[in-house]
Amino acid sequence: MESLHYLLMKAHTMLNRQIITRAQEVGLSPGQPKVLEYLLLHGENNQKAIADFCEIEPATVGNILLRMEQAGLITRSNREGNRRSLYVTLTPLGWEAALGIERIFQAQEQLASADMTGEEVEQLRVLLDKFCRSALREAGDQV
Repeated sequence: MESLHYLLMKAHTMLNRQIITRAQEVGLSPGQPKVLEYLLLHGENNQKAIADFCEIEPATVGNILLRMEQAGLITRSNREGNRRSLYVTLTPLGWEAALGIERIFQAQEQLASADMTGEEVEQLRVLLDKFCRSALREAGDQV
């Protein structure tokens, strides 16, 4: 059997490739699905919170958000009392896209785990969560 790091990389690459292909079929570019998922799950928030969730740099998120705003998927606005941060909100078109990408995520997860039982899928989630927590601790990040 291959090493753990290789299997994790391979699984991520394969699943990500399938999701990006499906996302492009509905007009989304790379990076946008993660942002849509975040906003669907957490609602309006600022660019830094989105970047942290998506595990990418705030400047990169800024570029993704600009394209999403131009496509009518989000709006960005200041909140009273906080003029430094722009808050990102889904538009009705963005909600539709977020629900669509969520269906794509679910379908691809089901395909990728088709040979696993429900218990095995849940066990994998638990183990990957532990793995991520350990990796964050090792990197000195907050868990």
